[in-house]
Amino acid sequence: MTTRRGFLASLLAAGTAPRLGWAAVGRPSYLAAARERDGSFALYGLNDGGAATFRVPLPARGHAGAGHPTRAEAVAFARRPGTFALVLDCATGAVRHRLTPPRNRQFNGHGAFADDGAVLLTSEQRSDTSDGVIGLWDVAAGYVRIGEMPSGGVGPHDMRLLPEGETLVVANGGIATDPSDRTKLNVPTMRPNLTYLNRGGAILERVALAPDLSRNSIRHLAIRKDGLVGFAMQWEGESDAAAPLLGLHRQGGAPVLAEAPLSHEIAMQGYAGSVAFDGSGAEIAISSPRGGRVHRFSAEGAFLGAVSRSDVCGLATRNGGYLASDGLGGLLSIAGAEPHLLGRHDCAWDNHIVTL
Repeated sequence: MTTRRGFLASLLAAGTAPRLGWAAVGRPSYLAAARERDGSFALYGLNDGGAATFRVPLPARGHAGAGHPTRAEAVAFARRPGTFALVLDCATGAVRHRLTPPRNRQFNGHGAFADDGAVLLTSEQRSDTSDGVIGLWDVAAGYVRIGEMPSGGVGPHDMRLLPEGETLVVANGGIATDPSDRTKLNVPTMRPNLTYLNRGGAILERVALAPDLSRNSIRHLAIRKDGLVGFAMQWEGESDAAAPLLGLHRQGGAPVLAEAPLSHEIAMQGYAGSVAFDGSGAEIAISSPRGGRVHRFSAEGAFLGAVSRSDVCGLATRNGGYLASDGLGGLLSIAGAEPHLLGRHDCAWDNHIVTL
């Protein structure tokens, strides 16, 4: 009997031409989108020390990206809701494919490769209802769309595969938006959730917050090697509230909300832009460009302290701590309470750093 993995492997063997690996572009550890000084946009590869290993132009502002696990190939997603995703050859700068969602679908800024790079998963929503969709694309066939499945909620944003590779975690933000200008349409009734799906699209678990936190939009995810999920949130309620902006969850359990002391929570201005575990997995952090700070917590949810940095947002795992980026071109190493400037580029980094 032909298995799904066997079928995908045969597609790869038959249809994938040889491509250069990541060594050909300097073995980058990260991808990050940026706005250049002249107003243009680009996708960068970055090494562990913060140096650029490649730069590929983008036609418009990028949000997050997804790097192929073996080939020097990345998918750059438009800022949500977007109508393009570009498959870029990071060695030559060529656009190999331009992905367009089907009618009445919009990309929501994030995606992930599955099955050793044979399938691309994309976060999407319906234009008319904002109901969430996960798009499925056959990489070996030239990124041909082969199907979709419901995300389990409204307005999905980030999504990640658990380390075992068969379970997809989706951050359903809960916000319905106007497709033309991103106006939020349902804030009083929004219901964000964290949904776990199997690869066939069946819902394994759906986690919602308490009713008094229903306006806390679940946006971004970090996954520890043992499957612990960290989720960053953005508060859509009263401006003077100090809602927790970080949650931790393990399948089958209850979510743990990590709270900072009141003055620190207020300083975040209700907005967590990125989330990442540190290199050891013993702690996790969220960033706020509005508040100009990074909050560190233990993996059990205890507040460890804050790091100040103007317009900081991008955050990724790094040996010994975190890699962070800001809107002034800075790349920083954060280890404990002390940030260390690795370098400054002549650009403004966008919201995310994607680990390869």
